[in-house]
Amino acid sequence: MVTATKLAKHLGRQAFGENPASYHSSRPEYPEWVYATLASRCGLNRNAAVFEIGAGTGTATRRLLDLGADPLMAVEPDQRLADFLRTNNPDKALKVVVAPFEDASLEEEAFDLGVSATAFHWLDEDSALVKIASLIRPGGWWAAVWNVFGDDSRPDPFHEATKELLEAPASPSAGERGIPFGLDSGARLAALKRTGAFDVVENRTNPWSLVLDANQTVALYATYSNVSARLDREAVLAEIGRIAREVFMNRVVRNMTTSLYIARRAG
Repeated sequence: MVTATKLAKHLGRQAFGENPASYHSSRPEYPEWVYATLASRCGLNRNAAVFEIGAGTGTATRRLLDLGADPLMAVEPDQRLADFLRTNNPDKALKVVVAPFEDASLEEEAFDLGVSATAFHWLDEDSALVKIASLIRPGGWWAAVWNVFGDDSRPDPFHEATKELLEAPASPSAGERGIPFGLDSGARLAALKRTGAFDVVENRTNPWSLVLDANQTVALYATYSNVSARLDREAVLAEIGRIAREVFMNRVVRNMTTSLYIARRAG
């Protein structure tokens, strides 16, 4: 039995850069309704000034650029991921800032929209939101989105079959009180309201399913920070592959929930 521990938040700055191309191809896209909401509600349109926290390999970055973000200031602390992001998105509108968000130098009240996609849980929430609010123009928006692997309202046989194998360490994405960070709407909305900087705060969630073969399953789990941090990482991944092939007959269905929080900067 592995003793449960928590990963330190600062590890998120270097946990995903070992193989950027594999990370990029293995992580699922965000549903299109997320971007439709940003475009219809949050000012994501042509020449919108946008910053993105923890852009990583650019899973969300490409769509932000496609929908008109210009400039798009992508803040990414891992040089390996930043290099991949630049190479994969040769767009003049994209400016990559290689620094932790806490240290990034961005102009105050210069942005129409700030975004973070499955990365905000690596920051100290309260202090990060204060800085975020200072960067957004009055009437501008903040949006944080998560693709959460899991949904307790639906049976999840593969999760149950691998739960003990993946007991530790826990990522900050696991949240508190047994609720994943991105799905703890009470805590996330309360933090936004505590800043006193936002006059509209909303949350929307949507369940969906991700279907993978055994190889895709192993590639996905190899991108998890709590797997990468383990000394027995290769053995864990090998067992995940065995379970996917032999127990689930090469077809794994993971319950997914996409959760989007938007908040308007008070004027």
